[in-house]
Order: sequence, then C-alpha cells, then structure tokens
Amino acid sequence: MKPIEELKKEHLKDIKMIVLDVDGVLVPRGTKIKQVGHITTLETKVIAQKQIEQIRTLNKKGFIVNINSGRGLYMLQEMFREVLSLVSLTYENGSATWYRGRIYQHVNSFKYLKDIFPKLKRVKSENLKGFEPKEFIITIHCKKRVKEIENIVKKEKNLYAIWNDEAYDIGVKKNQTKAVGLKQLMKIFKLKKKNIMAIGDNYNDYQLLREVGIAITADQGRVRGHFYIPLKGALLSADKLTRQILSVLR
Repeated sequence: MKPIEELKKEHLKDIKMIVLDVDGVLVPRGTKIKQVGHITTLETKVIAQKQIEQIRTLNKKGFIVNINSGRGLYMLQEMFREVLSLVSLTYENGSATWYRGRIYQHVNSFKYLKDIFPKLKRVKSENLKGFEPKEFIITIHCKKRVKEIENIVKKEKNLYAIWNDEAYDIGVKKNQTKAVGLKQLMKIFKLKKKNIMAIGDNYNDYQLLREVGIAITADQGRVRGHFYIPLKGALLSADKLTRQILSVLR
C-alpha cells in the first residue's frame, strides 16, 4: 500500500466513478441511538459544508459520485439533501440504490430475515442499545459484543453478522454486500472495474475494495487498498482524498 500523497494523475485516467463510504470517511464514526419500548431516538449525522462542496467539485470535474453505506435510505437522503441531484445512494450494504428518485433493489432478503428478527428482538442485555430502522438488513447497536446475538445468527447458515465495534450488521451471505451492490451499480452506469475508485474504512468494505480499479483504505487495521489514508488526523479521509485528486488534476 502507498500513502495517498502518491496518487498521481495517471492513476485517474480510467476513473469515472468515485465511491465514498460514510461513517469514518465523510463523517466521524459513531451513532447516538436510544430505544425505550417502541420509541427509538436516532441522531442524524451532518455532512460538513466543506465535504458537500467537494462533492460538487468532483461532479464538475466529470466524476460520478456514489455514496455507499450500511445506513438506511431515509438517513442518507437527509445527510446529502443538498447534493441529491449529483449523487447516487447505495444503502444497507449493497441492498439497493437510489438514483434521481428511482430505487433499484439489488437484493431480496425478506425470506432470510423474517424468522430471525423476532428472535433477536427477544434478546435481553445491558449492552444492547437499540435496533436501527432498516429495510433490508438488521442493525443492532450495542455497547460491546453480545454473545446471544452471535449465537442466534450462527445457527442460520445463510446469514452473516459483522461486528464493527459499535453495532452488528446482519444480512445474507454473499448476496448482501457492498460489492454486490457495486456490481449492480456498474451495470446501471455501464462501467467496468477499472473505472471505479472506492474508499472505505470498515469490515463491510472489505469485499467492495476488492472489486474496484483503485481501492483506498481509511483504516489499514480493518481493510486493505492500493493507497491508504491515516486514520488519525484533523481532516476526515474523504477530505484528504478529494484534496489529493483535485491537486493532481490542476
């Protein structure tokens, strides 16, 4: 892996789409959620105006910008409201993509998750913070790992449970990943692997970064790429990446 400062203009010659993860890349990691009975309180992250302007600039430079996240659509739409006409939103670990008002569903997970959801809802633990509202995957926020959740999922041969140090993402093995969503997105935009650059920082980005022409990791301890951006620093990794891209294109 090379530092992002070694990304040069020649590396960008085939790149047409830039895929951006959200948490840890465009906004700091962490989700504030509280669930009491049937009432769920969830904080909506705010994208800094600087990042919004960078997305606009990348668009003006001719790049297609895709936001690829484990988050739900409603939250991503709120976060990127100012630039919705300039981006596509691939959400819930590749389950579907929103683009200019149209939804392309990539995965149907209903039959796999319908029976396990009630079992997970019955889990009692002082470490359980709440279920994040999702359509296609199950996301359970916890203070730390909960063995009962892991044991329930382990009995389901078709399901995975990814722990990212703050929540479990539960979905369908092989069918429900960011990489699957990306491959469907490439068909929509008629692009090839060499045309895609992607940045990610978490375990659910592992397969995604293996399916692109240029892969950038924002956390070398979790995922690998062709280039890396240090996890620590005053600037978010999407900010550092965009600065480097624009500097070499001048």
